[in-house]
Amino acid sequence: MSKAALSFLILAIMAVAIDQLLPPSMDTLSTAAKTAAGVFASLFVAALFVGRRIKFDPVLRQAKP
Repeated sequence: MSKAALSFLILAIMAVAIDQLLPPSMDTLSTAAKTAAGVFASLFVAALFVGRRIKFDPVLRQAKP
């Protein structure tokens, strides 16, 4: 997992935690926290796709004499 993906995962978890800890009377801030959690979760998935490693067959990398 790349550093960017890990960062977005942590930010998404923090936004969900903030949303859960807010009192019910703070609807606007709760909506903002939910939106932020959705954005960070989407960026986490995108970072996973961008940061994936392609593994090649080691036999193909050997130099031919």
